[in-house]
Amino acid sequence: MNNKELTARMKEWRHYLHAHPETALEEKMTSEYIADILRNMGLEVHTGIGVTGVVAVLKAGDGKEVIGLRADFDAINLEEKGEPPYKSQNPGKMHGCGHDGHAATLLGAAELLSESRDFNGTVCFVFQPAEEPGKGAMAMINDGVLERFAIDEMYGMHNMPQLPAGTINTRPGGIGASEDNFVITITGRGSHASLPHLGIDPIVIAAEIIMGLQTIVSRLNNPLNPAVISCTELFTDGAHNAIPTTVTIKGDTRSYSKEMQAFIEEKMRAVSEGVCGIYGAECQFVYTHEFAPNVNWESCVGWVEKAAERVVGKENVDTDCEPLMGSEDFGAFIERIPGCFVFLGSGKSKVPSENVPLHNSLFDYNDDILETGARFFAELIRIRLPK
Repeated sequence: MNNKELTARMKEWRHYLHAHPETALEEKMTSEYIADILRNMGLEVHTGIGVTGVVAVLKAGDGKEVIGLRADFDAINLEEKGEPPYKSQNPGKMHGCGHDGHAATLLGAAELLSESRDFNGTVCFVFQPAEEPGKGAMAMINDGVLERFAIDEMYGMHNMPQLPAGTINTRPGGIGASEDNFVITITGRGSHASLPHLGIDPIVIAAEIIMGLQTIVSRLNNPLNPAVISCTELFTDGAHNAIPTTVTIKGDTRSYSKEMQAFIEEKMRAVSEGVCGIYGAECQFVYTHEFAPNVNWESCVGWVEKAAERVVGKENVDTDCEPLMGSEDFGAFIERIPGCFVFLGSGKSKVPSENVPLHNSLFDYNDDILETGARFFAELIRIRLPK
């Protein structure tokens, strides 16, 4: 298939998915659409993995190794404000993160490899639901995707509007952060606003806790180990003239290792319970793990570098890129097996701030990088599973 034909097909797939967005674990139509395309390529297709996930298997030669290529395909709950011809037909839902482009890219790679079959081994094309809430990777893992298909390594990709279009960026070690959520409930004693000495003021306690949490990063943590603690929501049961009884603080934290996650949780609990104890308030501290960190395997970064340089040229490849504090649930796969996650630049403007960011109501995937992504994935398989 020539470049023009491949690009045209990938655009058709991407635009259809963009017009019909579905959100986490409700992607029934999306799953069926992708599965039908894969079947028409002659691949062995498995559906319903992790609720709506799809895995397509392609074998060539007698090689024993199995390499997984993964793309997510869920949309987000956001009203699209742009006006492309293929604008979302589902009110309040849109592909504002580019998962329509990711799915089309992996379909393109499947098309290339199913035609050429110029590798020796097995490729599993893993189409994952529910990345946005961080549920899809674990849903597929819990459904046995790694064992069922005996996947030895996994590779994934995300578009990045702040990076120049067509560049490929990755790094060994942490490239995407974990996301942990927390809820701190402070129970004091309500009183009239004019008589604060008769109560236990949870607002003042909450303020001290919020400020104290920031010292975990600035004073207790080694500054060479990146971490973020963000308090993002505050709720009370008070009134303008009544000191409340209860205040709830919610937020999230980001880091690059399980050790740092445990350190943050321990110190946050100590600060919250300690401050409440000083003032005689009760403290309920809940800390949950939503996204695992994305920690690339150094050996896999080497394969990515070779494939990327062949497709886009050495000058457009960065294997020591700046990591992000954003989260992506691909990390759950490479906690368990070797793998690597890469960023594919999608910025149309050379000025990063002029590019519409992810999760913006005007975002639209850059079709110009579809072929680049597909050929990168295909070349990675040829290098990783040589004939």
